[in-house]
Amino acid sequence: MEKKLENYLEKHKINYILHKHKAVFSVEESRELKKEIPGFHCKCLFLRDSNGVFYLVGMPAEKRLDVKKFRKHFGMQKLHFGSADELKEKLGLTPGSVSIFGMINDDKKDVVLVIDKNVWDAGITGFHPNHNEATLEIKHDDLERFYKSLNCRKEIIEL
Repeated sequence: MEKKLENYLEKHKINYILHKHKAVFSVEESRELKKEIPGFHCKCLFLRDSNGVFYLVGMPAEKRLDVKKFRKHFGMQKLHFGSADELKEKLGLTPGSVSIFGMINDDKKDVVLVIDKNVWDAGITGFHPNHNEATLEIKHDDLERFYKSLNCRKEIIEL
């Protein structure tokens, strides 16, 4: 795990269990690994609207984003995936390693964090620690502590 994230979690008293595994780049690849890791299996999407606003969405791994509902909630016309260059610039991440923990790299505080209500309500969730060779198992209280520690626009909604 990168030192910056480790220090951030320690500073904010956010507990986790680190599960190292082979690199995974998709939900399909991670299915077998997740059988060994407790908790709600999650994925993250890095999106951009037509006005140039960026969103990091944490949601159930097997769920499809209801784009129409998402656009309506945020009052936008169009929604696209952010590019690899935009992801690197905004959150310091690369495709395949997108994680809610990338929000600690949002120096400009201009990425909106959106967490699906099902993820929020789970007792334990699993997210990459900003790379795809491990998963952080995190209990709800610690997810809440992480969420509250972030100084950015954020929402918990039903996706």
